[in-house]
Amino acid sequence: MFAVQADGHEIRTVEDLGTMDDLHPLQEAFQETHALQCGFCTSGFLMSILPVLEETTDLSEEDLKRAMEGNLCRCTGYQHIRDAVQLAAEKMSSGGES
Repeated sequence: MFAVQADGHEIRTVEDLGTMDDLHPLQEAFQETHALQCGFCTSGFLMSILPVLEETTDLSEEDLKRAMEGNLCRCTGYQHIRDAVQLAAEKMSSGGES
């Protein structure tokens, strides 16, 4: 997306999700499942996965793959990220959303 395409629209960044003292359930899940290592890809994954989880916490494997498309991680091998998304879905469906 070019900056001009965002003109007049709200832009949400990872800094909007939570604070150090009050993490968003998705951030908590990434931390709890060790889904981040070097941190380079984390913001991209969080911001790609969040809108999907806000729409539904009942994700199929295909939904998860589609949400993760375009984000590359050379550290985790993706299983921890998948685990984090499942945990975040559980947290968010039980009312743990910030």
